Amino acid sequence: MNIHARALKYFDTIRRCGSIREAARRLHVASSAVNRQLLQLEEEIGAPLFERMPGGLKLTAAGEAFSRHVISVLQDEQRLLAELDALKGIRRGEIKVISVEGLNANLLPAVLERMLTRYPTIKITVRSAGSAQTAQAVIDGDADVAIGFALERSEALRQCAVGRFALGAIVPPAHPLAQSPQVSFAECARYPLILAGPELSIHHAMRPLIRNHKRPITVLLESASIELAKTLAIRGVGVAFQTRIGIEREVADGLLVHLPLKAPGRLLTELGVYVRAGRTLPPALDAFIRFVEDELEQRAAQEAAA
Repeated sequence: MNIHARALKYFDTIRRCGSIREAARRLHVASSAVNRQLLQLEEEIGAPLFERMPGGLKLTAAGEAFSRHVISVLQDEQRLLAELDALKGIRRGEIKVISVEGLNANLLPAVLERMLTRYPTIKITVRSAGSAQTAQAVIDGDADVAIGFALERSEALRQCAVGRFALGAIVPPAHPLAQSPQVSFAECARYPLILAGPELSIHHAMRPLIRNHKRPITVLLESASIELAKTLAIRGVGVAFQTRIGIEREVADGLLVHLPLKAPGRLLTELGVYVRAGRTLPPALDAFIRFVEDELEQRAAQEAAA
């Protein structure tokens, strides 16, 4: 089998776009050239790689298998270029990060400040998504590294670092619960609640507590936005739930109190750093992950000592 680098790049762009026309636009070539390359590739493979659907192109089983190979080849090419640059003393590269929204408030800025101070010529792209979406982006090759809470174990992912943090209720200091060192869900359920939507890992962590609570509860809002829930909790609208990650400033400024949940012990959730399984990390990505790992260790130690 003799597959050229151009064919791999064309296939990967078609996979990402789900359309030959859009792929051609991004590649700055004619649609006919992209279609011809795809037909030649399918002939070389001996099987169709895409199903032609009314809404666009969808990978076949052969296409799924081939896409895993292509992602590995293209990422290895990026790693090789980064390593060759490192040998020349050049600090160049790009890191695509996808993380949950709550990290944007404090943890991720702290990591990025350290990374960009040490490696000022590295380009970093950051996107926010729910935990499940962050994992899928890494598996699909759309991101280099995912940082998310309570990701399901997958053979397609490798966990590079992890911190464990207590899930708790967040309320303003004047709230009746605010003086408690920790609270049960039943105690929180005496007040109006602000719950996480199914897009967030908190929703799934809280589900057993809600299911086992036999009395009626008042849910004012269910939202996929950590920022919105945090703001409403500050205003005293209801009791919201999350870890200390993402509310560091509000706690320090006395706007919020974080009360660990009893379930029956502390309810802990994992914040992990993930890359695609089997991938050799380029120097810049490895350095970024080490900065995140260090930050997670510091914050987990601070919480344990509190």
